[in-house]
Amino acid sequence: MSARWDAIVVGAGFAGSLVAQRLGAQGWRVLVLEAGRPADSAAATATAYRAAAGGTPTSPYPHSADAPSPDVGDLTGLPDGGFTATGYLVQRGPLPYASGYLRANGGTGLLWTGLAPRMHPEDLRTADLGHGRNWPITYRDLEPYYRRAERELGVAADADQQREAVGLPIPDDYAFPMRAIAPSYLDRRLADALDGRTVRDPAVADPATLTVTATPHARNGLPTEPGRPGRPLGSPCAGSASCVPVCPTDAKYTPLRTQARWAPTVRLRTEAVVSRVLADGTGRVAGVEYLSGGAAHRVEAELVVLAAHAIENAKLLLLSGLANRSDQVGRNLMDHPVLLTWGLMPRPVGPYRGPGSTSGLEAFRFGAPRLLRAPFRVEIGNWGWSWAAGPPQTEVTALLGAGLRGKELRDRLGDRLGRQFSLQFELEQPADPANRVTLDPSLRDGLGLPRPVLDYDLSAYVRRGMASARAVSDQLFALLGAEDHTRYEAGPQWPGRLEFEGRPYAYRGAGHAGGTHVMGDSPVNSVVDQWQRCWDHPNLYAVGCGSMPSLGTSNPSLTMAALALRSADRIHRDLLALRRPVTLPATRPPGPVSASVSASVSGPAPSPLPAPSTPPAETIRESS
Repeated sequence: MSARWDAIVVGAGFAGSLVAQRLGAQGWRVLVLEAGRPADSAAATATAYRAAAGGTPTSPYPHSADAPSPDVGDLTGLPDGGFTATGYLVQRGPLPYASGYLRANGGTGLLWTGLAPRMHPEDLRTADLGHGRNWPITYRDLEPYYRRAERELGVAADADQQREAVGLPIPDDYAFPMRAIAPSYLDRRLADALDGRTVRDPAVADPATLTVTATPHARNGLPTEPGRPGRPLGSPCAGSASCVPVCPTDAKYTPLRTQARWAPTVRLRTEAVVSRVLADGTGRVAGVEYLSGGAAHRVEAELVVLAAHAIENAKLLLLSGLANRSDQVGRNLMDHPVLLTWGLMPRPVGPYRGPGSTSGLEAFRFGAPRLLRAPFRVEIGNWGWSWAAGPPQTEVTALLGAGLRGKELRDRLGDRLGRQFSLQFELEQPADPANRVTLDPSLRDGLGLPRPVLDYDLSAYVRRGMASARAVSDQLFALLGAEDHTRYEAGPQWPGRLEFEGRPYAYRGAGHAGGTHVMGDSPVNSVVDQWQRCWDHPNLYAVGCGSMPSLGTSNPSLTMAALALRSADRIHRDLLALRRPVTLPATRPPGPVSASVSASVSGPAPSPLPAPSTPPAETIRESS
């Protein structure tokens, strides 16, 4: 291992893999430290998952006692309400933070759903709407990086539909890399019944008009330009109905696809748990300390990028005592609480095929109603009741318990399973400093590091959003002529159960952690600037969803990727500045100074780069 690098990237998930790829492509020597173990191929992971007859989303991936992965199975609801929590995360809030994440090479990007919608411009200005925080950048600043991220991830979508149904200001000449994923049979049946109809949101007077709209996906479909040469993207989507936890055909993007294009100047080390970021007395960071193989190791770099996960980035900053002048490190923890409703359609709709969701309803994401209640996006669930009430085996067990056997059992199963559908209401949760990650020195993991302690709750604004979502669901079921089987009963299946205005609700976690090292326009009230660079440490970046001041209602992975690519451009410029000598004021009589060196730099840094050395007496390294 080199003793010194141009950049160290902590975490090999979405953001870390993209930053490393961009820096490596420009000749920089990059060390990527990943706490988890290497993952098997998609085909091998799918085989293991089938052999185990299913399991939780993280179950088929390699686990490490040194880098435990929080899982949804760590939470259990209690018979009289409330919850208990086991596992890595310490839960101390009134309600549970209900999402897990994977600590392995590729991170949670191995087991995500593949949905890749953009945020709406309005989502970046939530404080103007009376809730949460504004971004220090605009949608216009982010838009070109959305296009780059969509190319990198291979997003399938229809630009015209995204402009018209979602209101996105996408350039007129832009086409997504892949054509939109075909709607499922269920999507088409719901479109027949709902398109053009209206429902009323109890928060506002004006009714909302419904349109079933295809959701952008980071998975292979038909290319927009079939004859265009490009790198292999794996097989087209085969409708395997197992995007979570694994796409067996590699049609879904994962960070491993980006890692396959890393330059030789990028080096990955797995099972390396970073325990501290090292800083000098000037505020600059010098490298990191990591634990591996039962020993502590130190590596140095010109610049450090934290890209572990919103919770893990906050944990590392708190452990290191860095970047917290604003007292915002670990605060503003967000997720997308998901309200699920489920029922039986009048006729079979062909569930349990295709991606988990291929279409949704966008009408409740924007506009005046979000002044009063949290906005939400409605996903149409293709996988029956699996997330809401359990997999098909649950139905089998219930019918066997009722005494059904033989043909009667087969007929009943065929009828009920074939008519199952669900709706998933993904709600925005605004930034709230009371929702936070802290450390308790008395509670430590297997390496002796403090475990993350979470305080989490849902505000009245979010709960009003839940009430509106349930009211909308009731009307949708009526329009569809569907039997509503939704029940939020206290017990093991619903640790995220609550009551609001006398009615029970419950939520699942979407796995969309954000806000713990929030971005802003001042070091007084934020952790990082618009480039995700720590205000207090000019050569330390914290990238990922933790920088996002708001999540809106869209799955955040695409936005995280766009932000990572934007930050990589800034990091490249920072590294060029660190390598660029500048002329000091003359200390000798006027005249030619042959030892002076021009401060101008053009083009990328050379590859490979020499190890940094002490600058000549007449030059200094220009800080960023």
